[in-house]
Amino acid sequence: MALGPWQIIIILVIAVLVFGGRGKISSIMGDMGKGITSFKKGLKDGTEEEKDASEDAINVTPKKEKSSK
Repeated sequence: MALGPWQIIIILVIAVLVFGGRGKISSIMGDMGKGITSFKKGLKDGTEEEKDASEDAINVTPKKEKSSK
């Protein structure tokens, strides 16, 4: 089975991305890691803000009156 020109071009592009290109793969992975970290931090900050809001909430539920019998 012989390789055609398109298969060779695809293999070369993949080889350049993996082995060359001045660390493009490592920079992509670094950016991905930073994105995941900031996403987790955002989720954590969101839950803390919800907790703070619930602590500051005022109870406005009317009290039940005792029935006089």
